[in-house]
Amino acid sequence: MKFYGLIDGSEKSLIHFLGTLSGVDQTGADSRAATLATRSIKTTSKRFAIDLVISMVDLTTLEGADTPEKVRALCAKAVRPDPSDLTVPSVGAICVYNDMVSIARAQLDLLGGNHIPVAAVATAFPSGRASMAVKMQDTEDAISAGAGEIDMVIDRGAFLSGRYMEVFEEIRTIREICGERAHLKVILETGELVTYDNVRRASFLAMLAGADFIKTSTGKVAPAATASVVLVMLEAVRDFYQMTERRIGVKPAGGIRTTKDAIKQLVLVKETAGPEWLTPSLFRIGASSLLNDLLMQRMKMRTGYYTSPNYVTID
Repeated sequence: MKFYGLIDGSEKSLIHFLGTLSGVDQTGADSRAATLATRSIKTTSKRFAIDLVISMVDLTTLEGADTPEKVRALCAKAVRPDPSDLTVPSVGAICVYNDMVSIARAQLDLLGGNHIPVAAVATAFPSGRASMAVKMQDTEDAISAGAGEIDMVIDRGAFLSGRYMEVFEEIRTIREICGERAHLKVILETGELVTYDNVRRASFLAMLAGADFIKTSTGKVAPAATASVVLVMLEAVRDFYQMTERRIGVKPAGGIRTTKDAIKQLVLVKETAGPEWLTPSLFRIGASSLLNDLLMQRMKMRTGYYTSPNYVTID
């Protein structure tokens, strides 16, 4: 790996590079995120925006009570979010624990969802606290079971202790295991990183180590995908592209539950990283209940009225 010519792979060069990153103006980031959140889109564009968001959803179930039946039902919803309207697009991915990957992959294929990847949360999700051998085996097991995407968590304790090279090497190792078999999303768990400067630093570290996506959160820690944090990460991928001509994706997860929230995310993307990121290959939203609201809002636009809550499954 050439590290895009920004570092030579040594701890010294990594620390030096991270030290040269500009700091984040917290007040400015909060103000800009709040301003962008007030933007509205025309009604004629809302239908397009809703369909775009649906195609970006990583439909997720990450509960200890998950069952094969629940995962199969979720896969059916992923392939045909609204069985009464075949113009509704499929979702971006199904996101599950390792032991459910083979079940999800088989069910998606059975239902004609071959194009929908299965994302597995790996590397001792959600804490990230396990030996490297366990994390490596966790990743290999997920890919062997059919995962096309790996959502790995970084060791926040190591990062916050300044052990940047340790975090870098973990990401690089998981990237090598993924190879061409799976895309790698790196979860920063921004709610535990404390400062926007840390979010920016962790974003660049993950991208340098080989991340295809940087992801805000596990969804298990609050705060999760705040508008300001997503803004900082979008600025990071934009700046990284300007340095390397490589586009890295962003995935906010946790707390995005309504169509209004999701459309605000699209505005953030367009105005910060640019319209090139408005595609499922570069922007995803990790969510479970969001899809229900998107479908209800879409029905309202099609029929003029809100349907019964029974119209969609309540997850």
